[in-house]
Amino acid sequence: MKLRWLGHSAFELTSNNGLNILVDPFIQANPACPLKTNDVNSDVVCITHGHADHFGDVVEIARNNPNLMVISNYEISIYLQRKGVHAIGINYGAFIKIEDVEIRMLEAKHSSTFDFEIETKYAGNPGSFLFTFDDGLKVFHAGDTGLFSDMKFVIGEIYNPDIALLPIGNIFTMDPAEASIAASWINPEFVIPMHYNSFPSIAQDPEKFKQSVTNCKTLIPKVLETLEF
Repeated sequence: MKLRWLGHSAFELTSNNGLNILVDPFIQANPACPLKTNDVNSDVVCITHGHADHFGDVVEIARNNPNLMVISNYEISIYLQRKGVHAIGINYGAFIKIEDVEIRMLEAKHSSTFDFEIETKYAGNPGSFLFTFDDGLKVFHAGDTGLFSDMKFVIGEIYNPDIALLPIGNIFTMDPAEASIAASWINPEFVIPMHYNSFPSIAQDPEKFKQSVTNCKTLIPKVLETLEF
């Protein structure tokens, strides 16, 4: 599996069979990402919640790729279907298998609205995703979240991911201290910080987060850097 960080909470995951999954497609307005939407060549897009910095450019990406499949919560899927996007809605605990990847939606503690609309509208419950590849590798994308006990008792003990992508920015999500607790509860082999330094309000030093994590290896990729597992 290949993993590429696009800045903020946007990640590309590419399976061994070449399935490309884009999570939280915040591209054009993402100050950390140099790409344009026509640079994106995804088969699947997963959206954790409705905020603009996660919902991102999914509609434009879908227009560029009519074969694209979007996976989100039910409310976001209905919103996208009405715009002509092929979207499938699932909810906590449910999964869908696409080629050699199982995609499961899990919980997150956050809010979720279509905050880019003139009238802010409810966008369903926020979520996280667990990606299980056919070789057994598991990647957990936490979405936007605070610390909550199911990180230990459900995500860590039941699903036991190998890689955890955790927000550290504070203000809207966990801060580095809480994220290091989350890392200890989830107990993956690797943890990767996200949702930081995109804007001044979420400025953080990932090296300090790395120093606070003692149970697993912290990887700090550069934007557009590809890691192979």
